[in-house]
Order: sequence, then structure tokens, then C-alpha cells
Amino acid sequence: MKPRHIKLIIFIAAVGTVFQAQSQETTVIPTSLTIEQALDIAEDNNPTLKQRKLSYERTQFLLKAQLAALKSNFSLTLNPVSYNKTRQYDDYNVQWFTNETFSSGATFQVQQPILLTDGTISLTNTFGWQNTFAEKIGGSSTNKAFSNNLSLQLSQPVFTYNRTKLQIKQLEINNENASIQYALQRLTLEQNITRQFYSVYTAQERLRISQEELKNEEQNYEIVKNKVEADMFRREELYQAEYSLATSRSSVESNQVDLDNAKDQLKQTLGMPLDEPINVKAEIVASEVAIDLEHAIQHGLASRLELRTRELEEELAELTMITTQDQNKFKGNVNLSVGIMGDNERMRNIYDNPTQNPRVQVSFSVPIFDWGERRARINAQKASQTIAKLESEDQKISIELEIRQTWRDLENLRLQIANNQKNIDNAQLTYDLNLIRYREGELTGLQISQYQAQLSSAKLTYLSSLIQYKQAVLNLKIMALYDYEKDQPIVPVRELKN
Repeated sequence: MKPRHIKLIIFIAAVGTVFQAQSQETTVIPTSLTIEQALDIAEDNNPTLKQRKLSYERTQFLLKAQLAALKSNFSLTLNPVSYNKTRQYDDYNVQWFTNETFSSGATFQVQQPILLTDGTISLTNTFGWQNTFAEKIGGSSTNKAFSNNLSLQLSQPVFTYNRTKLQIKQLEINNENASIQYALQRLTLEQNITRQFYSVYTAQERLRISQEELKNEEQNYEIVKNKVEADMFRREELYQAEYSLATSRSSVESNQVDLDNAKDQLKQTLGMPLDEPINVKAEIVASEVAIDLEHAIQHGLASRLELRTRELEEELAELTMITTQDQNKFKGNVNLSVGIMGDNERMRNIYDNPTQNPRVQVSFSVPIFDWGERRARINAQKASQTIAKLESEDQKISIELEIRQTWRDLENLRLQIANNQKNIDNAQLTYDLNLIRYREGELTGLQISQYQAQLSSAKLTYLSSLIQYKQAVLNLKIMALYDYEKDQPIVPVRELKN
């Protein structure tokens, strides 16, 4: 095979790989959306939901990092070359001397945090070699030697809170709070998409109904025109028919604009390109859903994420109180160290004459007078805790009120849907009967237009009541965190893939 043929095959394979990767990454968006498809698209493309998801993942990584920091930390510090030459004055011998040092060394350290006591235990080994030359009045001296210093150290704070446990607890609360905010954003997004989806659907139905009106007006106009030409109608009827026809055409154009605007808003929420064509399809049926008010209230109060958020705020306030009480307070620190050091010109004899170097240090911080700063900060934090508790109680009352109001709206909408269905049937029969009278010349064009408008209004009112019912069922589902159509609780917090 010739080289140019090989290059051609490689190029075709590379292009095919690129197109395959692009086809795998591109999200296929159907042009005719159902409400379920719209929610799935928003799950992947909505910008606000993406931000909440990233915030949740960020808190997960921070918590993992803090837990990883509880394990042993191994470090190695290398100093391959170090050279220093200085001229100094010796106060004791009252003379100047020159010091020149060339050294090389390394330090290996293992640090282990102690979660139980908030202390740290460290094992450190420092190995090095140095060549030192000192010149002074009366002579000079030189030293070449290897050295090794091995020590075990313990640093333990006393009379204070456990900072490590508090940091982990704060990160756990932040992580749970971020997951709740993500879940709440999902529920809010579901509400917004449902509202905008039905807005598009309503706009589509308005356009369809106005197109039906236009079609009827065009037929009526032809009828009136023929009868006017046959001297069966007065010319004023033709003018009225022309006016009604122009009004219907204007209504169609206006409804088309409203539909386009509603589609753009839905595309923005879904994270779709604005120039991509879409339509929505739905079968809106007001199915009978048995909802017990007391069950909805109890399940809502037991499951609502907003209440859990209030509980987390109270826990954070308690942790903040711990740090506030620790300010300007008696506390101390204990440092213990035991080790052994050796040096020799020969490495193998480095511990022929070892030196033990134990060290003990106890320090205390004793506040004397802070002009009432600590007490004032504690009182301020107590006020914050009280506010958090009051807000939690108020949140419970608000949730119960929302559930009660939505439940009442559902009961009222059931009656309205039945009445609006009857109104459509009556308006349709009235229009059909009066259309016959109009064609026989018993009614004017203005009168039949009024019956047409009455029928269109009845259809739109019925559609509006159906949509309000579906939205109220969704609202109650979110308020109680219970799907009454499927008769099962919902779990808004889902596991995220890292």
C-alpha cells in the first residue's frame, strides 16, 4: 500500500471518530415536547440547576479533603546544596571571625492528627552532612561530619474545644445544606417548567381556537357577500362581516406572537437555543386524586426540606456559639518531644556517641480583662439562635397554611371543571342553533360573532381550569413531598455522579 493511501485511511478514520464523538455529546431534543421530556432536558441544560449541582459537588470535595487530612501525612524535604559565608563579631572573645559552611540534607516527616483529642503526633528524621570552616585571630578550625536527628513530637491543645471535629461537622452541615438547595432548585425548576409548558400549550390552544374563529368568519363573510349581492342582506351586514373578519385575522397574528414569546421563555428555562423550533403536546385530564388534608400536612411537616434547612441553621448557630465562647478564654497548649541525635565524620559511626534531646513545653493563655467583649458576643449569638428557632416555628406555620390553601383550591377547581365542561356544551349548542338562524337571515353578523366569542371563551375557561388543577396538584405534591397521583412519597435529593 502506498504512503498516500495510508494517510488517506488515517484521515478518514480521524474524521469518523470526530463525528462519532460529536454525535454522542449532542443532546437530541425532540421538536414536539411532552412535560416529561421538558423536565429531562432541563435536568441537563438548565444553568441555575447546574450551578446548584456544582455547589453540591464542591462541598462534597471539601468534606472528602477534610476526612483525608485525618490520615497520616508523609512529606520529604530535600536541601541538596546550601552554601553560606559570613563575617561576624564574637562578643565573648572580643574578635571578628569568618564562618563558611557548605551543607546538604533531607527531612522526612510523618504527621498524624488525633481526632479524639485534636492533637498532632509527628515523627521527624533529619539527616545531613556539612563542611564548616571558621577563621579567627590566632588560627582556624574545620569540621566535616554527618548528622542524624530522630524525634517524636506531640502537640496537644488543652482547655479548649476540638477544632478538628467542629470543622468536620461544619463541612457535613454545609454538604447536606448544599444537597437540599440542589433538591429545592429541582423542585422549583419543575414548577417553573410546568408553568411555562402550560403557558405554551395555552398559547397553542388560543391560536388554534382563533384560527377556527377565522375560518368561521371567512365562511360567514362569503355567505354574507353572496346574500348582499343577491339583495337578500343589507350592505351594512357586509361591512360588519368585513370588520369581524379583520378582527379575527388580527387575533390570529396576536396569538402567534404570544405563542412565539412563550416558546422563547420555555427554551431559556430548558437551556435550549432560542432559534430551535419546538412544540408542546399534552393530554390534560383532571383525574380524580384522593387527597387527605391531615395526611398532607403531617407528611409535609415531616419531610419538607426547608424545615431541615432551618435545623441545619440552628446546628451551625450552636457551633458558632462554641467558637464564640472560646474567645478571650483561658486555654493552653502542651508540646512534648523525645529524640536522639548523633554526629560523626563517618556515616556508619553516626550513633557511636548519641545525644538524647527531650523537650517539654506547657503554655497558657490567660485573659485578664476584655471590657465585656466576650459576653457581648455570646449574647449576640444567643439572639441569633433565638431568631433561628422563631424562624423555624414560623416556617412550620407557613407550610401548613400553604397546604391548606392549595387543598381548598383543588376542591374548588374540581367543581369549576365540571361547570366549565357544561358551559362548553351549552355554548356549542347555542352557537350551532344560532348559526342556522344566521344563515337563514334571522340574526345579524354582530350577533353571531358574539355567540362565536362566547364559545371560544368557554373553551379557554375550561382549558384554564384544567391547567390550574394540574398545577395545584403539582404544588401540593411539592408542598407535602408526596405524589398523590402515584400514591407514594417522593425523594427530592438524588445521588449525584462525581
